[in-house]
Amino acid sequence: MGSSSETGGAWSVMEDVSLCESWLHISHDPVTGNEMKFCHMWKKIHQDFCERMIGSTRTDQALSSRWKILTKELSKWRDALAKAMDNHRSGENLTNETIQAQMFFGATGQGKKSFNHMHCWEVVKNCKKFQIIPMGPTVVLNETPLHETPASDSPMDSPMSQDSPIEKEPRPIGRKAAKAKRGSNATKNSSKYLEELSKLQAMRIEMDMKQQEHDMAIDVENAKEREYVRQQREYARQEREYARQEKIENKDRETMAMDTTHMSPETKQYWKLE
Repeated sequence: MGSSSETGGAWSVMEDVSLCESWLHISHDPVTGNEMKFCHMWKKIHQDFCERMIGSTRTDQALSSRWKILTKELSKWRDALAKAMDNHRSGENLTNETIQAQMFFGATGQGKKSFNHMHCWEVVKNCKKFQIIPMGPTVVLNETPLHETPASDSPMDSPMSQDSPIEKEPRPIGRKAAKAKRGSNATKNSSKYLEELSKLQAMRIEMDMKQQEHDMAIDVENAKEREYVRQQREYARQEREYARQEKIENKDRETMAMDTTHMSPETKQYWKLE
């Protein structure tokens, strides 16, 4: 990606969303989308982007560079969602599925630890490039045995064996008991740690999503304010142009009304030309 002076500084949420919308609109055009050359495509995307973000100074190269970053993040999020869907357990809701996807996304060890482009994902999630193909329901093996076990005459099936007391496993004693207890405590501590980690991860993801929505609202307000300032500047420019034209017309009227009877022939000629 280029420098800040070339790209216009940090990208806002609204700019990212507008870029995704422009890319989707141009690249998926049913008439020219598949036949367009790469350079021509980004010129058209840049034109569409500038129509959405009035007054933007982003170049088509800046849009192309930013899209490479976004498409990498969006592809990682698609893969994380697909993995979360495959790992989806019965009874879990969509929030838990999203939290699992965020955990898978952060576990890749590349780039950001959480996905912060939800608004962009809502724009592109249904296009072919980022569409998640469902893998189908999880196959559960039948617990019923394939063949009925025939009745046997084994002494193990005799009434005597059924009435005989069940032998219990001997309890571990000494060091074995202590070792077994430590293993049980370690398992409980590990489960508790994973549960706490999951809660903290869910809280952080929720905070990130709220922050992203807050940033989006601020961008909307800033865009409204920029549009208001632009309209005021345009109104002031029109007022100045109107005053200039009125001044020219007043001067023309004064020139036409000039009394030349008392002037010299050279002066009369000058005002005649005026």
